[in-house]
Amino acid sequence: MDRIDREILSVLAADGRRSYREIGEAVHLSANAVAERVRRLLKEGAVRAIRADIDPAVVGRPVEAQIDVKLRPGISAEDFERALLLLPQVVSATLMTGTYDYVLRVACTDRADLVHVTETLRSRSGALETYGRVILREVRLPPWRC
Repeated sequence: MDRIDREILSVLAADGRRSYREIGEAVHLSANAVAERVRRLLKEGAVRAIRADIDPAVVGRPVEAQIDVKLRPGISAEDFERALLLLPQVVSATLMTGTYDYVLRVACTDRADLVHVTETLRSRSGALETYGRVILREVRLPPWRC
C-alpha cells in the first residue's frame, strides 16, 4: 500500500459516494487508475465495505445507547451473536476483553423499547449482567486517515 492508496482510503472514508473521477482529481490520477486501485483495495480487504451512514433518529429510533453484556457461563459468543440477530435494535456488537464480554450499540424507538431490549438480553439471549448507558451526543471526528 503506497501513499496514493492511503489518500484514496481517506477520500472514501470521508465520502464513499465520490465518483472515481472526483477521487482521481483529489489524488491526481485518472478515473480508471482509481477504479483499479479501489477494486484491489476491496479485494485485499483494506476496504471492508462502502455503505450509507443512516441516522437512527430519522428512521424512528432516536434513543441510542451502549450496553455492556457479561454472558452467562456456558453461553458461547456464537450463540449470543445468533440471538442478537432477533433484535433489530442492535446496531453493532463488539466482543471485548475485560469485565464485560460485549459492548452493544442499540438504537431504540423510546425508553420503553430500550428496557425491552435489555430485558430480552437477560431473559432470552444469554446475558448474565448488563450495564447500559444512554448516548446523549456523539462527536464525529474527521474521517480515518492513513
